Amino acid sequence: MYKLCVFAGTTEGRELVEFLCGQDVSVTACVATEYGETLLTPRENLTISAQRLTGEQMEALFSRENYDMVIDATHPYASVVTENIARACEQTGVRYQRLLRAGCGAGEDAVFVPDIPAAVEYLNGTEGTIFLTTGSKELAKYAGLTGFADRVYARVLPMEESLRLCQSAGLKPAHILAMQGPFSEEMNVAMLKSVGAKYLVTKDSGAAGGFDEKVTAARTAGATLVVIGRPPQREGLTLPETIDFLCGEFQLHRKPKVSIVGIGPGSREAMTSEVRRALEEADCLIGAKRMLEASVRPGQRVFDAVAPAKIAEYIQNHPEFNRFTVAMSGDVGFFSGAKKLLPLLKSCEVTALPGLSSMVYLCARLGTSYENVRPVSLHGREHDIVPDIRKYRRVFTLVGGENGMGLLCKQLTEAGLGGVKVSVGESLSYPQERITIGTAAELADRTFQSLSVALIENETADPVVTHGLPDEAFQRTESVPMTKSEVRSVCLSKLALTEHAICWDVGAGSGSVAIEMALQAAAGQVYAIERKDTAVALLRENTRKFQLENLTVVPGLAPDACLRLPAPTHVFIGGSAGNMRQILEEILEKNPNARIVATAVTLESIGELTQCMKDIPFAFTEVVSMSVAKDRKAGPYHLMMGQNPIFIFTMQGGKSQCGHCVP
Repeated sequence: MYKLCVFAGTTEGRELVEFLCGQDVSVTACVATEYGETLLTPRENLTISAQRLTGEQMEALFSRENYDMVIDATHPYASVVTENIARACEQTGVRYQRLLRAGCGAGEDAVFVPDIPAAVEYLNGTEGTIFLTTGSKELAKYAGLTGFADRVYARVLPMEESLRLCQSAGLKPAHILAMQGPFSEEMNVAMLKSVGAKYLVTKDSGAAGGFDEKVTAARTAGATLVVIGRPPQREGLTLPETIDFLCGEFQLHRKPKVSIVGIGPGSREAMTSEVRRALEEADCLIGAKRMLEASVRPGQRVFDAVAPAKIAEYIQNHPEFNRFTVAMSGDVGFFSGAKKLLPLLKSCEVTALPGLSSMVYLCARLGTSYENVRPVSLHGREHDIVPDIRKYRRVFTLVGGENGMGLLCKQLTEAGLGGVKVSVGESLSYPQERITIGTAAELADRTFQSLSVALIENETADPVVTHGLPDEAFQRTESVPMTKSEVRSVCLSKLALTEHAICWDVGAGSGSVAIEMALQAAAGQVYAIERKDTAVALLRENTRKFQLENLTVVPGLAPDACLRLPAPTHVFIGGSAGNMRQILEEILEKNPNARIVATAVTLESIGELTQCMKDIPFAFTEVVSMSVAKDRKAGPYHLMMGQNPIFIFTMQGGKSQCGHCVP
């Protein structure tokens, strides 16, 4: 097993230790303080040394442990420590590798000085409060500043040693801000404004050291940024380059870190701080062009992609990047591509960070809750929203396509829902944000952006949830038979439909059973097979009347007309034209577990079904004889008029697929 030693005095050093702990190597992490030790997670293959080592102690450690390599990941300003490590490696013959922190540009409005004495000289020629973020170890060098005790505030680590050094330098207790980072831009701005800082003094600590946040905060707060330049650096590698180098030298396996983040509606202000941090720290940013434009920082590598397979392939083929961030709109758990992407990233270390969904944002803007809202998406997918509007009082939807929202309002109006209230949101969270409220009929002729959202409210939504629509609800003719309401109710109960059922109605007639199937299996699909042209025309008329997108009329004679249909989970046979056995065989060939309900009135069809039940090895069969009598007014009286008795056959293939136990 290889033995590696990492001087882990920086964020990059700790990340390198974390990477190595997941490999088949022995790791020693050297940190200068007990506090530094608390930032490392104990592992079986990790030894932590928490003390300041002299050059002689380093030599003794390297000689005793005989490391294969020492990686120097100390702070860019710890030049003395770096020279001690390099000298100790040279004296003991141990390989040395420097891990460098990439620098950041502060811009032309910053003041650059080579060292602390030069910073003091510059600040002595100024007036106003000074905010120091260069740590406590060199705080005493600033004590020569004119008005030091009154002008200077210092942010230091919350440690006893830090506080002691602040007091020794003569800093007032009220001017000591003992805090542990990282610090966001917003937090930096708040601190600068709270002390009235005119100057922010910092070192170029790189992105990992929060330098970018200090630069932008100084501009926002109106403070001058004073940057103390780095001392001369040894040649070295960045963190991704170091990991690649170690993988090649010691046969290590790299596991990319991937953050899948929800960026919310889109504006930077609507993102969470952890999402912004993941976007900024990424070596490579992936997402749709619109999201990249809102998230990318200058000089950051980007890849414009939406398809999960394309994203996963890119990550796999670019080992030079250690940290990937995939930007998703809204929230990663709300109609997001994260669902399909996650299974493709099993070889990566994946973190999913939630964002503000457009539903949550729009409801907040409207001043209403979303706890009883039914969410659906019409963006990039096919879905019939009309049944949802009829069923639920409040429905939220995402809409895509050219003026998709206007077309949706037209669809609702044509379906008799023109009076529902529609609240449309466009460019949410951006300065051009627009919310339009009206009825579907009022908005049907309006033009909206291609990517819009809406809250649709139907105060009269309270549909009947049981089957058995009255016969009068359907268009009828004398020449086309219809399964009557009472028989239809029993047949549908015996079918035990599920919400996602794939149904066949064989010999559909006027379509009364098929229509109730489609209403019950709202998330499924119904195929109504009918051979007579007059019945097909009536069936289509009833389908239009009920606005059922999940019902497909299939003209033709079963079983031939069923050959290209998907395998059914539930089948109703109202008429077989003498082909009952062939129809049953076709059903069971497509799905051996299908549940079948068939009706018979004539003795011949009763006998045919009875024989089929004997010949075919169903898991469960049942026959119900049903007689129905309905009242008819005769003068001042009501007489009961009997209908033809009917036999209802229930047959279950192999095992139950509908949640019902097979007796």
